[in-house]
Amino acid sequence: MLTQAPKGTRDMLPQDAYIWQTIEAVMRRRAALAGFREVRTPVFEHTELFLRGVGDTTDIVQKEMYTFKDKGDRSITLKPEGTAGAVRAFLEGKLFADALPCKMYYLNTPVFRYEKPQAGRLREHHQFGMECFGGKSPAVEAELISTLLGILGDLGLKGLSVNINSIGCPNCRPRYHAALKEYLGGHLNELCEDCRERFDRNPLRVLDCKVPTCKALVQDAPSMLDMLCEDCREHFQQLQNLLSAKGIPYEVDTHIVRGLDYYTKTVFEIMVSRGREGLALCGGGRYDGLVEQLGGPATPAAGFGIGTERIIMELENQGITLPMPPLCDVYVANLGEEARQPAFLLCQHLRELGVRAEEDVCGRSLKAQFKYADKIAARYIVLVGGDELARGVVKVRDLSTREEQEIALEDAAREIAVLL
Repeated sequence: MLTQAPKGTRDMLPQDAYIWQTIEAVMRRRAALAGFREVRTPVFEHTELFLRGVGDTTDIVQKEMYTFKDKGDRSITLKPEGTAGAVRAFLEGKLFADALPCKMYYLNTPVFRYEKPQAGRLREHHQFGMECFGGKSPAVEAELISTLLGILGDLGLKGLSVNINSIGCPNCRPRYHAALKEYLGGHLNELCEDCRERFDRNPLRVLDCKVPTCKALVQDAPSMLDMLCEDCREHFQQLQNLLSAKGIPYEVDTHIVRGLDYYTKTVFEIMVSRGREGLALCGGGRYDGLVEQLGGPATPAAGFGIGTERIIMELENQGITLPMPPLCDVYVANLGEEARQPAFLLCQHLRELGVRAEEDVCGRSLKAQFKYADKIAARYIVLVGGDELARGVVKVRDLSTREEQEIALEDAAREIAVLL
């Protein structure tokens, strides 16, 4: 049906726009305070970027990407996440040659994943993300976590917690892979079909499986934390020290691996209370090898992504209503045909002075104009026409007190702006 949005997509209607704009304003302010600047990347990229960056063993690449051939027979993919495109822009723009760290954020970037639509996760959703290139200190992850908690706190969200883990680096992870495969090898028949396929290609993915039998099985699996190299162990401990010093409560969750292959060392999630199990609002971590993997110089990096729809869903769950800004300060009503032009010009002059002004464009009666002014919560109504117009004045009524005054038409815009 042409009048129905495609499955897994949703309109942002005009009456809801202020919610998105409020969230955006908070995100921009917090990001700017931390020295991050905005980046905008294309909605689609070459498929190879995600095969090499996200990882061909991930569910995203294997099951969820929207991939197609363009008219030049090139394989193109609608972006399923924001980091790979940000890294590509970092490389193509040669930002690695500038002073580092390079801090960037993207705001409500469209993200596409073909999966069963569910609460807070649509086939087309929108992400806010922050990426920091060039910083190898765990202070980078601590800064990202602190900034994100500040954003969610500014919006009024409660019941938030931080879960962190370390998944090691290329130096220590092979040893863990071997130990994990040895453990899982004795339980292959108990794994789901997907995890049996993951067993050889990337056993870490098994730890992220949501199938109940697999979740129960990995509870007794070896822990990566027991096999970290000295560098990874020290990095993880320093992160914990920084979070504690900032007063950010956290828990170490050894089963966080994230669903993307590019992560190294730190991975984290921001959780919100949901009975026995929390809901992950956000995920992120360190990806020190990704820039080099995509053809750039060795560059440490870390970042996160969070869905705007999921934030809005949680605001609704917690009964948080963001304040709606006024739609209109002044409604300019006309009393007939001879008043249309002066009413139009007065409305335009008010807008030029920064006043939110509306006028009748529907040919309503005066009574209907008053009703509409009430409906849009105008503070003042200005009557243009009749004897007042003949005398060169307009009548200004305060709709809360019902007090009226006459003002010369030529001075009306300036004086009304002063009233406001």
